[in-house]
This record gives sequence, structure tokens and C-alpha cells, in this order.
Amino acid sequence: MLASDAAGNTSAASAPARATTLASGGGGGANATVAGATSLPFPTLNHLTVEWAFSGDANANGVVTVRYRPSGTLPWREAMPLRRVPAGDNEGFSWTSRHSGSVFNLQPGTVYELELTLTDPDGGTTTRTTTATTRPLPAPMPNAPIKAVTPATFASVAAGAQPGDILLLGAGTYAGFDWSRSGTEGKPIVLRGGSGVVINGAINLFTQAWVHLEGLTVNGRIRFNGSRHVVIQRCTVNASSAFGGDGIVTYTRAENAYIADNVVTGLTQWAEASLGASGNNLGEGIAVTGPGHVILHNRVTGFRDGISLLEDDEAVDQYSIDILNNDLSGNADDGIEADFCFHNCRIVRNRLTHNFIALSSQPGLGGPTYFIRNAIYNAVHVAFKLYRGSTGDVLLHNTVVKNGDAFGIYAGRPVAGLYARNNLFLGGTGGTFNGYSSGTGRVLHLPDLVAASSSLDHDGLGSTTGTLTGRLGDTAFSSLQALRTSTTEQHAVQVDLTVFSTPVAYPAAPLTLSPTPDLRIRADSAAANAGQPLANINDGFAGLAPDLGAFEAGAEPPIYGPR
Repeated sequence: MLASDAAGNTSAASAPARATTLASGGGGGANATVAGATSLPFPTLNHLTVEWAFSGDANANGVVTVRYRPSGTLPWREAMPLRRVPAGDNEGFSWTSRHSGSVFNLQPGTVYELELTLTDPDGGTTTRTTTATTRPLPAPMPNAPIKAVTPATFASVAAGAQPGDILLLGAGTYAGFDWSRSGTEGKPIVLRGGSGVVINGAINLFTQAWVHLEGLTVNGRIRFNGSRHVVIQRCTVNASSAFGGDGIVTYTRAENAYIADNVVTGLTQWAEASLGASGNNLGEGIAVTGPGHVILHNRVTGFRDGISLLEDDEAVDQYSIDILNNDLSGNADDGIEADFCFHNCRIVRNRLTHNFIALSSQPGLGGPTYFIRNAIYNAVHVAFKLYRGSTGDVLLHNTVVKNGDAFGIYAGRPVAGLYARNNLFLGGTGGTFNGYSSGTGRVLHLPDLVAASSSLDHDGLGSTTGTLTGRLGDTAFSSLQALRTSTTEQHAVQVDLTVFSTPVAYPAAPLTLSPTPDLRIRADSAAANAGQPLANINDGFAGLAPDLGAFEAGAEPPIYGPR
């Protein structure tokens, strides 16, 4: 089956699905679902994207549940239901009606069976089964020939590189270069450096495939426009103003890049004048467009945006993208800018400390755009920038400690289809920084929320002001009881900074670079056992229910940044 994105582009075919139409008690008509094509475009190492197109279902009560298992094994495991995405358009992009979502936390290089069940009481209930294979960890060809390289011989050896070759760069200083040789699947060309290998300038890798860059120190930029299956790992990239201050970027559609365990350092200083879109800031740490990219375990510091997707007419096929376990700090606009995600961008287990805005979805184009188990401290302006009519954002198990409003969105445009569960939001007395207000200490301030299409619940909320005030759409509240009775936050709990297992200071002076705090909670706090079980997200929780925030009490934190 072919997968189509929001722009009408088509990806490689996924496995054929087997369908069984089950009996349904509905009366049919416009309220019945008419099932369309299913697809699983661009599997990544750890996740599968699932799309199921539909028409009909005028009363919007169709649901798709998902079960999965490694092929040939038992038992089935439950995943989160797909998100129902109505047809829509925004900022020059449009999308058709579909059920869409991801299966999380899978093993690389593994065949999985999926069982998808569409249920509509009005008619159209159908079950389909299919298979998909996650991408394997990238690796050189077994027994690959190793060719020793020096600065003097680099050009001649590079010109003769063949698929499968490993070019082992010896210590020395190399000039920047344009790379124009491709490997093949299973036989990548590997450029491997080590101690004492320095590239002064830019590496340009345009329209190539199956090329690995490993262990290089680059004083400049790595750019891989239009390339496929590029690997950039264990590199140190120091940005230069000669190349726009960028680190690792593609500015045209690329596919299936693996960008991992790099240290990427920019030129932007953490200062008030640097903050915001018009601030004195420069460069993108890691920027991509196109589907299937995996960006994980990088440390990115000192850019305009730490990790970003492209925006507006530069955004192409931005779906099935993983941004995982990165460590981001000192970025003066956005820590992670997941703007113009078409669907199934997964921003999971990142640590964001001292960023002007932590996570941006400006906008999500129907969704889902997932933000899960991110640990955020000192997002100066907002923790989540869901602007420009963002639709379909999913916020699960995030922890936020920030100056001003704990969770504030000042979009001036509707925020639709927002789904939030099991988050911790803590704020306090706010201020103004380079012309931007951080808020006044409200726990939730989402005046543009389209409440009818959104659902927030089981969140932990607190403010150092000692009050619990805010607004969700048209509904204002001034107490926990009012929040619970007048909004979807029926199971919200009130918390304060004592919720954490070790002391966490309120970021009263956001421009002061303090050490990264430990945001794990106490097992006897109000946040413990206060969450909602979410299949495939918080399986295996300890206690009576999942804990709120990015971490289960007592669990070891994940590794952030290079391993």
C-alpha cells in the first residue's frame, strides 16, 4: 500500500494488510465509517507509524485500536489507540481524514505483526492485520576493507571509494570537502575519524546515499541536502559564522538519516539580548526535512534553535521522525522546533535546560505530534509553543519547571485537538525578558484552546504563588475544585516544588545558568500514583497507577546526550 503525506507525496509501499469486516449494529448512513487504505510509512529503529484513511463517520465516534507483537510470538501487546484526525488545512497545507498514530519502544531490525480494529457503532467496523519491519541499527559492511587516509592522500583515496569501504582518517587537519560517492544497502561508505582528526570547513554531502560520517571533529558544518540513509554519529561539530552558524543540516528533502551521539556547539550566547525570534542568535544545531529521520543522544548547545524541522514552503514530507534522548541547553529561540510536522513526529525523553522556548509545534498539521517524557527546566518564555493554529499535539508524561505560567500558550489563534495526560507543570512569579513575558504564575493559561476537540486530564499543577488559577478555552478557574468540575481536568492534582526527591530551585533568574536539576519525584508525593495508564507508554509502572511527569519514582533516569 502507498503512504501519502499531507502534501500529497507518496512513500514506499508498506506490507499488504489482511482485512476482516465484522458485524456492526449501526444504522449506516453518513455516520458510518467507510474504511480506506492503511499504510505504515517510513519505519524507524524504535517506532512504527500507522495511518488508516477513512470517510464518513459524521458523528466522529469511530475508534481504531492497535495490538502488536514481534512476528510469530505471543502474546499480543496493546498500543495506544490511533488519533482521529479530521480533514483540514492550515498554512498552505491540507490533509484528509484518517486515524493516525505510532507504536512506541520497539526493537530495531525486527518484524512486527499489527492488528488494527476500527470500531464504529454506526457501521463500518473492520479488523486488518499487517506486518512491518523496524530499521536495523546502521553498521558497516562485515569484513569491510579499511583504507588508511592522511590529509595528503584524502582526495585520491576518496575519489576511488567503493561501496563497503571504510576510509580511516589518520590524525591531522583536513580541509572541508564535497563528498560525491554513494554506498549501497548493506555496503555503506564509511568515513571514520578519531583522536586528532580535524576538518576545518564544511562537509557537503549532496544527493548521496548510504554514507557514514563517524568520529569526526568538524569546525564548520555538515550538510546532507537530498541524501538518503546518511549516518552522522560520534562527531563533534563546532559551528562557524562562515556557514551561517549551523551544525548538522539538510535544507532539501532527505530520507532516513541517523544522527546520533554528536556534540554540536553553536555561537549564540545565553543572554537576554539573544532571546526570541528577533534576538541576537544564530544557526540551527540540527535541522532536517523529509521523512524517517532519527535524531538521538546528541548534545546541542548555543544555537537559535537546537533541533528543528523546516518551516512553511521549505517543509517537505515531515513525518515519521524521531527526536529522542537529546540534551539541549542555551538555545535562544527553541530547544526543539517540531514545526510543520505532518504527522507522527515523536519528541521523546529529551532534557531541555535553559532554553527560551523548550518545545515548539508551530503548527502541527493535523497530527499527531507526540511530546512524551521530556524533562524541561527553565523554559524562559513557554514550555510548549503550540502556535499558528497548531492541531493534533499530544503531551504525555512531561515535567516542566519554569518561570511564570507553568503551561501557557499565547497563540492568538485556535489550538485544536490537544491531548494531554500525566504531565507535571510547575511555575511561579514571572517577568519580562527581552520583551517577552513569562506569565504571572498561572498553572494553565490556554485561552485559545478549542475545548470541544481537546482533552487534558491527570496532570499535576502548581505555582510558587500558592494559588491555582488559569484558563482553558472559555473557562476560567481559581481553585483545584473549580478546575476539576468545570474542565476535562477531572483528576488533576495540586503540587509544589517539594514533589521532587531532591531540592529543585525555582528559576527566579532565568538568565543565570544553574546546574541541571534532578526532576525525579518522591514516591510519597501527590504526583505518585496519580496518572492514567496508557498502553505502550507507561507499561510496567510501579504502584497503583503511573506517576506523573517524566519519571517513575525511584527509576533510573534515561541517558541524555552522547552515550
